[in-house]
Amino acid sequence: MSVKKTFIPLYIAVLTISDSRTEVDDTSGNTLADHIAKAGHHIAERKIVADDIYQIRAVISDWIADNTINAVVTTGGTGVTGRDGTPEAVTPLLDKVLDGFGEIFRMLSYQDIKTSTIQSRALSGVANGTYIFCLPGSSGACRTAWDDLIKDQLDSRTKPCNLVQLMPRLKEK
Repeated sequence: MSVKKTFIPLYIAVLTISDSRTEVDDTSGNTLADHIAKAGHHIAERKIVADDIYQIRAVISDWIADNTINAVVTTGGTGVTGRDGTPEAVTPLLDKVLDGFGEIFRMLSYQDIKTSTIQSRALSGVANGTYIFCLPGSSGACRTAWDDLIKDQLDSRTKPCNLVQLMPRLKEK
């Protein structure tokens, strides 16, 4: 007889990285916030910062120091132009990198955008017990990442395993 698992709502912060977006036209941030809420989670905080590694790092550092925030999802700054600096901002903060996230995200994206997916430097990892997911800035990429990858891993009911069940052990030394 199997035991039915209970859904555990998480507190997720959303960071839009853009030199041009505002709260009015932040379609990717809105997409993420809507999908997160529809999945039953809480938006812990939401911000927009310029594509500047130090501003990005400052916001994420504050969020990973906040024990009430379980995960951070960023959108933007993962491309290859001179202003794209999200991976450079986030990578030094990570205790562990989840290499499979970027690999699977690009595999899923290939179905929609073909070889253009090689331009994505999407990544994920764990910092101070907080999951971080860095996504491209398009709302389509945000939908793909959330619907096909993140949503199930942040659902405590997903079998055979999920990231939520590992949360109590993330700060083990």
